[in-house]
Amino acid sequence: MTQQTASTAVIPLLSAANFMIGMGAFMVIGALTPVAQDLAIAPEVAGRLMIFYAMGYAILSPLLVALTGAMGRRRVMALGMAAFALANLIAALAPDPATLFASRILAAAGAGLVTPVAAGVAALLSAPERCASTLAAVFFGLTLAQVAGVPAGGFIAYTFGWRSAFALVGLLSLPFVLLIWLRVPAGLHLPPVSLGDLGRTLVSPRHLTALLFTCCFVGPTYIVYTYISPLLETRMGFGRDGITLYLLSCGAGAVIGNLIGGRLTDRIGPARTLALLAVVQCGLLPVFSFLPLPVWLLFALGFTWSAFGWSFNAPQQLRLITLDPGRASVLLALNAGAIYIGSAAGASVGAGVLAAWGLDSLGLAAGASLLIAIAVLALGESLARRAAPDGFSR
Repeated sequence: MTQQTASTAVIPLLSAANFMIGMGAFMVIGALTPVAQDLAIAPEVAGRLMIFYAMGYAILSPLLVALTGAMGRRRVMALGMAAFALANLIAALAPDPATLFASRILAAAGAGLVTPVAAGVAALLSAPERCASTLAAVFFGLTLAQVAGVPAGGFIAYTFGWRSAFALVGLLSLPFVLLIWLRVPAGLHLPPVSLGDLGRTLVSPRHLTALLFTCCFVGPTYIVYTYISPLLETRMGFGRDGITLYLLSCGAGAVIGNLIGGRLTDRIGPARTLALLAVVQCGLLPVFSFLPLPVWLLFALGFTWSAFGWSFNAPQQLRLITLDPGRASVLLALNAGAIYIGSAAGASVGAGVLAAWGLDSLGLAAGASLLIAIAVLALGESLARRAAPDGFSR
């Protein structure tokens, strides 16, 4: 099988697997209220489902990728998908919050073996001039989960109960274990990584600064996004259908943004693309502090906000791969973990802002936080230029 044939066969499968990962990871946002009501916990406590998943992913993904560095990529992804499916089935049967929180950690461990490894496989199979577009294609599944998966999960949770939503994700994830085993080429390996590579990366200022940008870009989004359901319920009077439609519009923006992000990166480079995205997000997020808005304007805001936010994956991953190709696997795993650290930090900051100043402060806090991301990006590029022999960022 040629590289082009393998890419054509594998990339759609990896994208579909990421769709299931995205649905299982983020449908909690649309199901937050049903979970809280059924388990008799406060919305802030229910929001910890996202935090537990995020922190589990952030800690376990780079460790597990390093520990499985000598294994074939097919085996690693199949194992991760099996763990993810099992975790969601356990969540569907969870008798109490503690079991549900534990299942989210297991789901994060499984997802942490699928998504970053899929990115590495995609980069390995793609032509260099189309690397960003190929990465965007793999992550199309995650963005599509914003269009269909997250709203569907929220609708199912409100209509049939949140347990049904978790059960659906678990059952639909199971076939991907076999499909990954059958379709991903056997014996596919990236440059081997180890716990030593992980340790050296974690003490490198230029690597850490590049990864820190991920946290600082993602975090502000989740200051608002984690609590979008109560925000829309309280300020716009939306119920199940209104929240589902709004999440659908955000998902549509995510799909467009994912495609634009890959193509824009191939044209102007990752650093310039990321700078543009951060500046636009800094201007959009504060608008959520001024609800209610006309419904059409609110939907336009959600579409645009989501489009620029989800354009982020391809340029940041390509930036990390070119920063240090020899440590691409561990950098991609750490970056995936950084996404969830950012989302957990954003959810935690959002909870604090919500408790101290109320819903109307979430957007302003998110917009102000984006200024940190812009500063971190500038610092990271400066460190990369100093490290490059020819003086140019890599």
